[in-house]
Amino acid sequence: MSNNEKYKVPSLFQRIISVWYRHVRVYTSNFLSNAFPPFFEPLIFLAGLGIGIGGYIQNMGTMSYILFLASGLIVTSAMFSASFECTYGTFIRLEYDKVYDGMLGSPISPNSLIVGEIFFAGSKGFFFSFAVLVVIWAAGIISYPLSLLTTVVGFITGVMFGTLSMLITSFVKNINHFNFYFTGLLSPMFFFSGVVFPLENLPKALLYIAEILPLTHVVRMARAFCYEGGFSMIWLYDLLYCVVFIAVTGFLAVRGLKKRMIT
Repeated sequence: MSNNEKYKVPSLFQRIISVWYRHVRVYTSNFLSNAFPPFFEPLIFLAGLGIGIGGYIQNMGTMSYILFLASGLIVTSAMFSASFECTYGTFIRLEYDKVYDGMLGSPISPNSLIVGEIFFAGSKGFFFSFAVLVVIWAAGIISYPLSLLTTVVGFITGVMFGTLSMLITSFVKNINHFNFYFTGLLSPMFFFSGVVFPLENLPKALLYIAEILPLTHVVRMARAFCYEGGFSMIWLYDLLYCVVFIAVTGFLAVRGLKKRMIT
């Protein structure tokens, strides 16, 4: 065996998958404590609002209010799980545990490491969207067969908020500063992106702001898969928005974190 064959550098795909696989092994080693809170939080919210407000609001447009709420909560679980992973998780691996120092000592490059992290965030988005969807199916709230494709939207949501969260992480110096991100951006986004009530009820100025928020577009895409007749041309606009958002925030996140890792 020649030296070139013996010390062959793994392909880009292999390096990305190795980062993803490492995170999967660590995450599943404490699976119940890791998966329990993000899985049950949207279900508790669904029960609270669905039983409470649902008793007063029977229908929301062409669908029941409980279906309206459930179809939005499928992707919020993906948003929060990916955001926690790529803020607190990434920051701890970077600053406290020094995991990246060891990984960068292998053939893994900073670019493949960051892409692997984002891919893992997308996988968590897929998993939690699927888990919440199964419970909603079991409860009889959603029965439309195409709703299974909301898991794809969950993956897109995980990637989108993974890139955004890693961009935030690239310039955060203190772990406590993530409170501003979650309280100042993600929490308001939850309430003003069409999850709890239709965007049409917002004042015109706030409606424009809502269209800028990334959660608005994945909620609309997920809801389109949850009932017959939910598709429209705006779905293509939402998909284009997600692609552009991921490309821009992903590029900035890779550039910022790469600079931070090697300095």
